[in-house]
Amino acid sequence: MVLKYVGTALLASASALAGPAVALGQALTVTPAQTLEMQGLTVVIDQNQFNPIFFDEKNAGIQIILHGDRIATDGAVRLDRTPEQWAPVPAFVGRTLGKEPNQVVVRSAYKAANFAYTVKVTAEGDGFRIAVDLDQPLPESLAGKAGFNLDFLPTTYFGKTYLMDRAPGLFPRHPDGPMAKDGSGDPLPIAEGGHALTLAPEDPLTRVTIASDGAPLMLYDARNRAQNGWFVVRSMIAAGARDNAIVWHVRPNVIKNWVHQPVVSFNQSGYTPTRSKIAMIELDPNFSAPREAQLVKLAADGTRQTVLSAAIKPQGRWTRYNYASFDFSSVRDPGIYAISYAGSTTNPFRISADAYGRIWQASLDTFIAEQMDHIGVREQYRVWTAPSHLDDARQAPPNIVHFDAYKMGANLDSPFKPGEHIAGLSVGGWQDAGDYDIQTPENTMVVRDLVWARELFGLDWDETSIDETARTVEIRRPDGIEDAVQQIRHGTLQLLAQYKVFGHAIVGIVDPALRQYAHLGEAGSQTDGLIYDAALKPNTQTGVASAIPDDRWAFTTDYPANDLLMAGALAGASRALAASDPAMAAQALAAAKTLWARQQSGTLRAGDGRDDGTWARSPDMSNVSATIELLLTTKGDKVYVDRLRALMPVIRQNFEGVASVAVRAIPFMDEDYRAQLVPLVRAIKARADGADGHNPFGVPISMGGWGGSNQVVSFGTTMYMLHKAFPDIVGTAYTLDALDYVLGRHPANNLSFVSTVGTASKLIGYGHNRADYTFIPGGLEPGMVVIKPDFPEVKTDWPFLWFENEYTVSTTAAYILAARAATAAAAETP
Repeated sequence: MVLKYVGTALLASASALAGPAVALGQALTVTPAQTLEMQGLTVVIDQNQFNPIFFDEKNAGIQIILHGDRIATDGAVRLDRTPEQWAPVPAFVGRTLGKEPNQVVVRSAYKAANFAYTVKVTAEGDGFRIAVDLDQPLPESLAGKAGFNLDFLPTTYFGKTYLMDRAPGLFPRHPDGPMAKDGSGDPLPIAEGGHALTLAPEDPLTRVTIASDGAPLMLYDARNRAQNGWFVVRSMIAAGARDNAIVWHVRPNVIKNWVHQPVVSFNQSGYTPTRSKIAMIELDPNFSAPREAQLVKLAADGTRQTVLSAAIKPQGRWTRYNYASFDFSSVRDPGIYAISYAGSTTNPFRISADAYGRIWQASLDTFIAEQMDHIGVREQYRVWTAPSHLDDARQAPPNIVHFDAYKMGANLDSPFKPGEHIAGLSVGGWQDAGDYDIQTPENTMVVRDLVWARELFGLDWDETSIDETARTVEIRRPDGIEDAVQQIRHGTLQLLAQYKVFGHAIVGIVDPALRQYAHLGEAGSQTDGLIYDAALKPNTQTGVASAIPDDRWAFTTDYPANDLLMAGALAGASRALAASDPAMAAQALAAAKTLWARQQSGTLRAGDGRDDGTWARSPDMSNVSATIELLLTTKGDKVYVDRLRALMPVIRQNFEGVASVAVRAIPFMDEDYRAQLVPLVRAIKARADGADGHNPFGVPISMGGWGGSNQVVSFGTTMYMLHKAFPDIVGTAYTLDALDYVLGRHPANNLSFVSTVGTASKLIGYGHNRADYTFIPGGLEPGMVVIKPDFPEVKTDWPFLWFENEYTVSTTAAYILAARAATAAAAETP
């Protein structure tokens, strides 16, 4: 598809890139978005709020973006020295412009403590002033607890120095105390008592000085409390203080005329010879941008030959940057290439007929294998996990809201009493993400996407041995059975177990205690694998039971959407397993039919939040999907044909969410069904081509609090399915754009979001091993987020931002399907 930007600030010509934009002065000024801005520095002031569910995401309060890097966050009054994720956070009340020039005022409150305050952020000299005013002096309950915090990113300062007044210190790479000796587990300051703190005096890019008018400064290493902690600068609020309870003068060092260097982004796995090849160049509006880029070819002796020089084409402004494209589609000769622009040359990439031949295998044979629950996973010398959660599961109690947003109302929809062990659930399934819970809806999507990828495109790949009886997995040890078939079976085991125990799908299985939930490392050590027995004496165990209540909770609410998602997954699994395990295939199909039939009369009840609150899990849409999966499995049974015809209003109303499955039904429906889809397909294409794009990358980019890789790969799959059904309406470029985005052609940097896939990829991720600052091969990260109002961010060295870095099993399975679709799309190009 043609890359374009629809909206304001469209660059008129290449000449618009050649000269600098009007530069901001060397003093902070307020912007229409109520940030403070100067060239090289942005002060974000509560444009991003603390999360009402997950609390502290490290993207809230006052934040500092210095020289293109978000180095500080969470500037706010906090009640803890080094707050953890679920520590109390202030509620955002409102933000206005202040009475002084270039001043922004924020109102916040701890409502439960009846404590409200105002923060005034004011441009001052070559920096800014922070002043905290309290509505009333601190309530007695908060005296000695409340203080103003500003958190600094550890990886920005590792190995650098600081000065507390004149006393020198070093930011440690690994936390090493000191800790309070009172049993609280609280860190003590690594420096305190001064009124001026300079971070990284040796580094002009990251140097920041903070001076406090009254309360002394303290510097903490919050990683002593939790691995995801930052370096915290803090001043306590004195008892009785009210106006100007805290006054800081913050002076980030800003390099005069600093500009963000161009980012040349492209598909890190390369390109097939005949497909379109368009790189994107991200440009600071103040950068004097050359009008041409060059494609260079690398020879065996390392020499480089320029094979193409071409003008870059303006693509408009998106967020705070200008974008331009470099089209080198005319180059088809296989080889190793790089792009040169503005004096720099990118890392290499391939043009090759097999450029996409290995882009999905690591996701299947390593990442999804590593996420397998109730089984041990080994890769040669490495043990990823011992058999995990063999003590599953206990019945969750009624009327609770779990800290990870699971909910249980008064009705358990279960024959088990609260706290009672539920036999039969310790089989199959995948741990959802960087945590260790089984989310049933996500598990159903993994099954569905693996079934589709296999039957639509082929997943003939065997690198893994799986023995469910012995509970062993061996990666890099083929066993003669397709890995995809074994993984589909593994997911089906858990789904059928839920159906056999409860007669319906459950919401999921998750850790009961926060300390247990925050476990980092291999899954097999998260619980003791022994069934909890309250009758045992403390710290005792038998061969099968223990006195430790670490068994995960099963949240058992019966929601129609989840039942229908399970029905669709089991119907698909029955097709995939028919040859290798006909008995399980028959069980899966029988369960699918029963679950589906129960939901075909009356109004379908919606769920809440975690369970099926997102649009993709609405019960009506899940009903469409389940009906079509059963239609496919039964090869056109009239029961499902008639029901699907009756569901056409749902399809019309929600076509974007059900488009890919809706077109799969075409071979079993009449011509009228296909005809009704035509205007819906045209509407999706129009939105993809038009204003719904809002960006120069040709894909839907998330502007919310979580990176949008999942919606991008789903878009790629959907558009390919529409292309196959309606080739005269939808082409293949949309699907290839989606592949390009997740494999490197995106804002902020050019790394592939799929770890280890492509020449350069994200190699620090939020997985089970994130405390080691490493990755899980094949996992898809959420990727770029926009820090409001306009800062695209992809952190490369800090794993603990889940909204940018957390692998999820369903997203990675969706990537496998999208990658196979893109490979097929690339093969169609002439």
